[in-house]
Amino acid sequence: MRQLTWLFVLLFCACGRNVFIEDAKHLNGYWQIGKVTLPDKTSKTYELSSAVDYIEIENGKGFRKKVQPSIDGTFNTSDDAIPFQVIDRDENVYLVYSNGTDSWEERLLSAGPDAFTVRNQEGITYEYNRYKPISLQDE
Repeated sequence: MRQLTWLFVLLFCACGRNVFIEDAKHLNGYWQIGKVTLPDKTSKTYELSSAVDYIEIENGKGFRKKVQPSIDGTFNTSDDAIPFQVIDRDENVYLVYSNGTDSWEERLLSAGPDAFTVRNQEGITYEYNRYKPISLQDE
């Protein structure tokens, strides 16, 4: 019976945490916004966006920038990359941004190869999907 109790405690503790710092590796690449949910639970779904987020992380540091996909498969971009750090704090993972004049953070709620979700300090939740180029050719 004592072993069963310890097993329950271990499972309960492990289930309380959804994201680990190593899950941030999934964020590398191109992402498009899928849905935004406000604190009052109203939401807006985005079917298509002209801007895509590019995220690159290495050794707990990264940057995020907006890019615009072109029909030929390339991306138009500018030098507007925003640096951030991946921080593990209070059993949560945060992306902590700083652009020189301002700083803010987003809590990473979920992260996988095809989707991730963050919530900012204002309680707004952003759901992202892996960017898939639109193909104009028949498959």
